[in-house]
Parts: sequence; structure tokens; C-alpha cells
Amino acid sequence: MSAAQTLMSRLEALQCHFTWDLDLNGSLLLRCRDNLLDIGTENGNRWLGHIYNLQGFIQYRLGFSEDAQKFFNTATEAFSRIRSAEGPWLVVNYGNLAWLHHHLGDQAESEAYLYKIDALNKKYPSPSQEELHPETYAEKAYALMTVSGDKTLVVDYFQRAIEMQPGIREWNTSHALALMYASKHSRTGLEDDILEKMRIAKEQDPENLYLAAHYLDQCAQRGERIEDEARELATKVLRSPVSSYSGLKPLLWVYTRYISDDEAIDLAEEALKNHPDERYLKRCVTLCYKWRIIYSTESRLEKSMIDRAILLLEEAIALYPDSSLMKKIEIADVYALSRLAKADQIYQELLERDLEPADKQMLYNKYANYLFYKQHNINMSIQYHMKAAEIQHQSFFREASIKELEKIRDRRRNSMCGEIIDFLANLQEP
Repeated sequence: MSAAQTLMSRLEALQCHFTWDLDLNGSLLLRCRDNLLDIGTENGNRWLGHIYNLQGFIQYRLGFSEDAQKFFNTATEAFSRIRSAEGPWLVVNYGNLAWLHHHLGDQAESEAYLYKIDALNKKYPSPSQEELHPETYAEKAYALMTVSGDKTLVVDYFQRAIEMQPGIREWNTSHALALMYASKHSRTGLEDDILEKMRIAKEQDPENLYLAAHYLDQCAQRGERIEDEARELATKVLRSPVSSYSGLKPLLWVYTRYISDDEAIDLAEEALKNHPDERYLKRCVTLCYKWRIIYSTESRLEKSMIDRAILLLEEAIALYPDSSLMKKIEIADVYALSRLAKADQIYQELLERDLEPADKQMLYNKYANYLFYKQHNINMSIQYHMKAAEIQHQSFFREASIKELEKIRDRRRNSMCGEIIDFLANLQEP
């Protein structure tokens, strides 16, 4: 075997972002990049090294190798600062750097990182020869939790890490959250043992307001009174550094659903007033207005509220130019309350775009709902639900369109029922 082949086989055997087969396409790459930027980089975040590692890989996939190297180097510094030493937590980071230098043509530097990895593996072997090191499982779980819709592997990897190395607070917290995410769309809801794991994780990690907000949501779903705790949590969230993990977004959902959507708007507006230049907070306020409008039972909403929602959505689209498809759909739905022609124009422009299958599927599902509820064009709505369902990509939007078609089929009142029956009978699973 030649030296080049030997180097490549060693690289392919590494555990890092370059070998994990992360399912990242163009639009998902951009959304993940924006989401990671919104997490923030406040000191004390135990996932900082993992965040920088993933940011580096995303920059590499986007074609920005220089930025990728900066992020990977910053990840090295973050791990060293947080852990105050060299250890197995650097194996993935060094693997990323070995791959990056290989792609940059610097084989000597690539080999230098391979030797560092070998030294770390010898000094800090995995507790089990058949398993990866727990630190590696934890980082792999974190990467998948951030980029993948399927949380099954995430739960498994965190579980393995915890079994081999118990007592790591952030692993227990993330494991509990991953269990919750995996059960979110379950027909039976969250199991009692998962809620108990969330409660224990919350006690062990009292400063994690993001977990606290999700725990409150689950308690409220079970009929518990959570108003006082929610308002106490809101005070803490407002005092915390701005981050998508500050707990604000899930707490706003708790306010909207169980307390008052007007209070949710007030809370979001207060957060934005305190930090007017933070784009993530603008995104949160936008969500509150969207929820207020979507779930409103009022026959006619105030024009000022619709205008505020449109203004915020336009600003959010400008702040997230590379990941704004959903926001453009949302602004079309808000325009539909007062300017149907404008809403239709936006949808037509989106339908003409060359989108990836997953984004096209989401758009078709949303447009089908718009046609049904706003344009009252039932047959065309059915056609777009079919378009969404036939795209070979498993998602919430595909399931929603299939369920809608099944409802229409079971009612047997529409002239397209025969066509729907044939369509569903021949529908292929992704």
C-alpha cells in the first residue's frame, strides 16, 4: 500500500464530522449555520468546542476552507479552556483538522494530527474496546441533534456515553432533551419515564433555562398549573445572555398556549427592547405575532397587529437571507388576512423557485393549506397535498398532507375521492 493510500485509510478510520456522513444539503447547511450563530458564544457554555467544530465543518462544506480552519482552531482553544487540559475531547477536533489539512494538500500537517490522535487514544483508551470513547459518542450525538430530524441515534449515542461515563451534567441534560424531541410527534405523547428524566436533569442542571422551559411545557400539557413558575422563569431568561438556548423561545410558546398570547408578545418585545440589535430576538417576537394571528379566535384582527407582524417578518427575512423560506411563507399567510393578492403573488414567486425536495415538499403542504383556507379552492388544495406526499422525503409536512388526503377520502364528499383513493393506494414510502 502506498503512503497516500495508507494516509487515506487512516483518515477514513477517524471519528469526526468528515466521516460521520452527516446528511447536510445546501439549504440545511445554511439553516444550521444560522442556528449555530444564534446559539452565541458566552463563556460557560460547555458545548462551545462542539459548536465551533460543527461550524467549522459547515464552513468547509460551504466552500470556505479558511473560515473552517479558524473555527476548528477556535474549537481546540475552547476545549482546552473549558477542560483546562488535553484529553479525549480533542479526538474529534484533531480528526477534523487532519481531514481539512489533507483537503488543503498539506499532508505533513494532516499526518501530525493523526499522530496526536494516536497518542490521545493510547493515553485515554475507551472504557470498552468494542465502543467509541464516551466523549466521541457525546460529540457525535450533539452533531446529529443539531442537523438531523431523526433523534433515535442521538438518544442512543448519549445513552452510551452516559453509561460509560456517568455524571456529566450536560450529557444528561441533552439526553433528556433528545428523548423529548424523539417523542414530540408520538401519538401517545411523552412517557412518564421521560418526563421524570427531564425533572432529574433539571434538578442537576438548574441554570439550564432552556430545559426548564421545555419541562414547564410538558407539565402544562398534563394539566398542571405553571403560571407562577413561568413568570419566575421569564425574569431569569430576561437577565440571561441572548442565545437560542436561553429558553426564551420555548417559554414564549408556554405563554402563548397556556397563559396569554398578549403576555407572550409583551415578554418578547421586552427582550427585544433590552437588546434591539439581536436578530434572534427579532425572530422570537415574529413567532409570537405569528402564533397570535394563527391561533386567534377573533373574526377580525387589529390592523396594527397585522402591520407589526408584516414589518417584523420583513426584517427577519433581511436578517436571515439564506434561510428565510419559512419566513416568506409566513409573511404570505399574514398578508392573506388583509391583502390576498399580495399573498398569492408571494406564493407564486416561491413556487417558481428551484428548491430542494424537502423545501419543495414543505412549500407544497403550506400552499395546499393556503388554497383550502384562504382561496377556498379545495380541488387545487388536494392536488398540492398530493404533490407534497409524492416527494420521497419523510417529514412532518409529508405526514400532514397524507393525513389531510385521508380525511377527504374518508368523508367521501369530494369529486376527487376516487383519484385520492388510487393515489394513496399507490403511494411509495421514502
